[in-house]
Amino acid sequence: HFQLVESGGGLVQPGGSLNLSCAASGLTSGYLAIGWFRQAPGKVREGVSCITISDGSTRIADVVKGRFATSRDNAKNTVYLQMNSLKPDDTGTYYCAAGVRDGLGWCRYFYDYFGQGTQVTVSS
Repeated sequence: HFQLVESGGGLVQPGGSLNLSCAASGLTSGYLAIGWFRQAPGKVREGVSCITISDGSTRIADVVKGRFATSRDNAKNTVYLQMNSLKPDDTGTYYCAAGVRDGLGWCRYFYDYFGQGTQVTVSS
């Protein structure tokens, strides 16, 4: 049973940093990428980053470019989202999901196996 579990969220002051983790368990191969998404109350879910499992290539959404970065540790089946210079607008629930095949979604993948999410709150 393939599962993704996010962790690392919390309350942080503006300008602070958080490092989110997305740990895969169960079937840990056969997916092409891991995407990070976020959703703020009353807003649609948006893609934040993605990383290709095979070669580690990444894409960062323009709205967080220069502040967020994603990386992977294949040995640990874990993908990270390093978030720096956080702003109140970054507040939301952050999800990771597996890009299981090419598609029309974020980073041109179709995503499945969304995790339960981790809450990030940026506030003074």
